[in-house]
Amino acid sequence: MPKWGYSVTDLNPEKTAKASGRDLKVSLKNAKEVCRTIKGMKLDEAKNLLRQVIIKKTAIPFRRYKKKAGHRRGLQKAYAGKYPIRASKSILRVLEGAEANAEFKGLDTERLRIIHAAATPSRKLRDFIPRAFGTMTPYFDTLTHVELVLEQIEEA
Repeated sequence: MPKWGYSVTDLNPEKTAKASGRDLKVSLKNAKEVCRTIKGMKLDEAKNLLRQVIIKKTAIPFRRYKKKAGHRRGLQKAYAGKYPIRASKSILRVLEGAEANAEFKGLDTERLRIIHAAATPSRKLRDFIPRAFGTMTPYFDTLTHVELVLEQIEEA
C-alpha cells in the first residue's frame, strides 16, 4: 500500500486534522472549483453548502473553468456557476472524515476552519471505444486526489 503525503507542510498537529480522498472518480475541474469555494469556510458552513449543491439549491461559482457555463442566481464575484453533484458528494465524504479525525484528536468541531483544500490529478484509466470497420479509439479517464486540512481557530 502506498504512503500518501500531503502538499501542505508545517502544521501544528495538536490544532489540525487532515483527510484525503485518493483516486476519486470525479471531474478534476469540478473538484478544483469546489475546493476553491470551500477553502477558508468554517466546517458547518462548508457541509451546509455542499448539501445545498447536491440538492441543486446553491450553485458553485466557476471562476476558471467557465466556458459554456450558464449564469446562476445568487453568485457573488462570479457570473458563471454549476452544480457539481458528484464532486460535492465525494468532497463531503472526505470532509466528514476530516471531522471524525478532529473529534478523535479531541478538537472542538464548532471552531474548525478549512485552511487547505486541494484537488490534484491522479492516474488515468484507459478504455476503448469501438468504431467502424473493426477499429477502436482509446478513451482516458483521469481520477482525482482531494486533500483537506482543518484547523481549530482561537476564540475571539
